[in-house]
Amino acid sequence: MTQVANPPLENASVQDWVAVFAGALGALIATLDISIVNSALPQIQGEIGASGTEGTWISTGYLVSEVVMIPLAAWLTRVLGLRNLLLMCAVMFTLFSIQCGFSHNLTAMIIGRVGQGFFGGALIPTAQTLVRTRLPPHQLPLGMTMFGLIVLLGPLVGPVIGGWLTENVSWQWCFFLNVPVAAGLVTLLLLGLPKEKVNIGNFVNADWLGIVGMTTGLSCLTVVLEEGQRDRWFESDLLRWLSLASVVGFVLLAIAQVTSKRPVIKLRLMLNGSYAAVIFIVMVVGMGVYSILYVIPQFLSGVADYNAEQSGRILFLSGIPAFFMMPILPRMLRLDIRAPVLIGLCCFAASCFMDTNLTAQSSGGAFVVTQLLRGAGQILSFMPLNQASVGAVSREDAADASGLYNMARNLGGSLGLALIGVFIDRQSDAHVQSIDQSVTANSPLAQAQMASQTAAMGAQNGGDMAMGHLQAMAQLNQTAQIQALIISYTDCFYVLGVALLAMIPLVFLLRPPRDPAVAAEAH
Repeated sequence: MTQVANPPLENASVQDWVAVFAGALGALIATLDISIVNSALPQIQGEIGASGTEGTWISTGYLVSEVVMIPLAAWLTRVLGLRNLLLMCAVMFTLFSIQCGFSHNLTAMIIGRVGQGFFGGALIPTAQTLVRTRLPPHQLPLGMTMFGLIVLLGPLVGPVIGGWLTENVSWQWCFFLNVPVAAGLVTLLLLGLPKEKVNIGNFVNADWLGIVGMTTGLSCLTVVLEEGQRDRWFESDLLRWLSLASVVGFVLLAIAQVTSKRPVIKLRLMLNGSYAAVIFIVMVVGMGVYSILYVIPQFLSGVADYNAEQSGRILFLSGIPAFFMMPILPRMLRLDIRAPVLIGLCCFAASCFMDTNLTAQSSGGAFVVTQLLRGAGQILSFMPLNQASVGAVSREDAADASGLYNMARNLGGSLGLALIGVFIDRQSDAHVQSIDQSVTANSPLAQAQMASQTAAMGAQNGGDMAMGHLQAMAQLNQTAQIQALIISYTDCFYVLGVALLAMIPLVFLLRPPRDPAVAAEAH
């Protein structure tokens, strides 16, 4: 009996790959722009005359508008068409980038950043949608690997580029750099995507109740999370009103889920156990990634006296494993995706636990091994989760699933930064009190140290022992503050490690690829 050979699998066309590369490039400039600007924030604040508190809105404005736009991208795709939406976002993102570069006051800068975040936010989920819709099933792992690398490396490369530009050129080039990149993006979009007609009907008949509710709920929640610690949470009238507005917005969104024929965001996708597991895991991984991007530079600048460029180099170490693993990741994703996610979470958690041994003498070298291990863990976690997020739903729901997935990752980052700020402040105060209680007048060691410091300081002040005693007390207090802060940072790493390990049971709910084409390619 003659065995009939399986027909060869059809590969994506050159035009399909051009479209995928265009989406990847758009996601890169969107994810890069938040971290590249953060590294130049002190110089930007000084140039435009903004205080520290005011300057935080340069970052917050971007995050708020980005979080709002991400879930709207699927609806806008149905209204404008994917090509028209991406072209509009690329052009507007560039124009707002130019405005930021030429800004000389806080108002103009914030408007520019809000515009950047809004139009840049659509570039992230649409990149994932392009991969899902333009590539055949057996090439999806390669496309998803490309998308995941972009999303992961953007925040890591940003501090290096931003720090170098700020130190060697000027902070304006953190924004002007987007102009040539966006020009390349527009060219690829024109070549890779077909023309589409605008569908006014989808605009008129849109789920406006859901759009208003989601926009209000997400924007207010993001502001509360970003500004809560600085404004002491509910002691601020503004934050109380914003919290109430956020609750009302989410109630409206919930009502729209029931009353609308086509909700702006399909929360019913969360009824899919595999997809829900992806969302919860990616939120926690997002919390971990963004928290690490905050804690390590804070430690290096406050304890080891590193500048932004030096800290950026340490952060970039976690991106190195991605380059070495790139050839094998697509093959891994064609098999059971649960294994790499499990290994990735364990590596990420282990790297956090290894960083609980930091001391006042630790510097960037203390993070080399842990950053490399952390990078391997992040890439092994993110890549399969990207694949699982679209593999768990139908092709028709891919755009909505992508928007919800990317929104969850960003919300996880915002939530992580908010919680980590509160945690560090409270732990630091608690550890200062504990150190103060241990260094008492009844401690012979403390008395001997104080006497030695007082004598040394007094000698430097011409024998004025009273002044020497005050200086010795100030130095002791500063030492206690630094030690308390170091212990608080190690506490952060410990909590992050525990949170990552807590996600392991959800890994077993993930659905491996079941597409016959994928299975055929794997074997």
